[in-house]
Amino acid sequence: MSTTRRQVLARSGALGVGIAFTGALSELFAGTASALGRSGYGPLVTDPKGLLDLPEGFRYTVLSREGDPLRSGEGPVPSNHDGMAAFAGRHGRVHLVRNHENRNTAKIPVPAVEGLTYDPAGKGGCTALTLDGRNRVLGERVAIAGTAVNCAGGPTPWGTWLTCEETEDKAGTNGYTKDHGFIFEVDPVDPRRSGAVPLTAMGRFQHEAIAVDPERGVVYETEDAFERPFGLFYRFLPERPGGGPGSLRAGGRLQAMRVPDVPDLSSIQETGASFEGVEWVDVPDPLAAGTPIRLQDFGPKGITHAQKLEGCYWGGSCVYFVSSFARSAEGSAADHYGQIWRYDPRRRRLTLVIVFGPDTDVQLPGESPDNICLAPSGGLMVCEDGNGAQHVFGVTRRGEVYAMARGRQNLGTEEAPEWGEFAGVTFSPDGHTMFVNCYKPGTTFAVTGPWRR
Repeated sequence: MSTTRRQVLARSGALGVGIAFTGALSELFAGTASALGRSGYGPLVTDPKGLLDLPEGFRYTVLSREGDPLRSGEGPVPSNHDGMAAFAGRHGRVHLVRNHENRNTAKIPVPAVEGLTYDPAGKGGCTALTLDGRNRVLGERVAIAGTAVNCAGGPTPWGTWLTCEETEDKAGTNGYTKDHGFIFEVDPVDPRRSGAVPLTAMGRFQHEAIAVDPERGVVYETEDAFERPFGLFYRFLPERPGGGPGSLRAGGRLQAMRVPDVPDLSSIQETGASFEGVEWVDVPDPLAAGTPIRLQDFGPKGITHAQKLEGCYWGGSCVYFVSSFARSAEGSAADHYGQIWRYDPRRRRLTLVIVFGPDTDVQLPGESPDNICLAPSGGLMVCEDGNGAQHVFGVTRRGEVYAMARGRQNLGTEEAPEWGEFAGVTFSPDGHTMFVNCYKPGTTFAVTGPWRR
């Protein structure tokens, strides 16, 4: 018999989430009311325009849609909107950097721009939007091109975006002229300052997301490998920690996480389960010249794997990361519909803080949580990437889960509807606007309303 998300959270998640998140989030949101978003913002209201359902009092603005012309004149807005982050600019402006998860068959590739293109055969990359204080688009341009399958990434403490390639294709594969599977740094204000330089020391694998420890400069990385053995959770120890834009080019050490006696994270099912003495093992060949990293020899103790490692972010003094789902039929040790893990580097402790169940009620979390971010209310926003209706869900400090947004752009038919996943959820620096992408058709929304109600 299946266990619903509400049962999971009520039985073990609500208390566990309160313990796991309250301290960490209060460090980031000191001074905000602890009751914010305690039960969400109410039921979703059907959007008469058929784009995005939101709670009463909230409204959206469409900032950009695939196929529309870029303000720079460089070509059309590329397809497959994915990971994204918002950065503070001068005079109240906001800079958005947005990934495009384009393969070589992309409907609308990222336009190749001189000085910003890594591999002319690559169709992925990033675009950058500049907004004024009222979320009006002042500019939109290519930020990096010629990369491949730019899925997620993450912001750095020094105000740049690290975009991640979710592929291991080498030169000569699928028409590429250069090896892929790298991280690239993107300057959101002036992309030409960062160029298109792969950060090779950070590893070549199917990258998903990153998070940076702002004190130590350590970069944590998730791997969304599609085949068994599944991906690893990594940390990168830079030679110049916290050195500012371009500092990661100086190199460093790439290590993979080993949880003693836990070869597969999916085998852990109870929230609150905690593991001390987490180990970090040097990656034998970060460039994966002959063998993918997850298949390399990590010694007799092996290494810890997990299926569908996705979102990753830094909160308080810990890093949080998502396993979107696990399926035993595909090679995982056990089944689950989504986990959120917390790693405390000071204590070398890994804790399972949220487990999602299999229910599909629109007021409960759907399967496959993906991108996640901190919300001004001191909780989380989680993008859903599963079957059926697609949502952005909020998780409060108390562990309560509520629907924040629902996609209405039907890609299928009335008899067999299909909706594009959400991705790239992030908040403006002042916390007044939630930005989020619909992956397909590529659409970027700005959502405003009574966030501090």
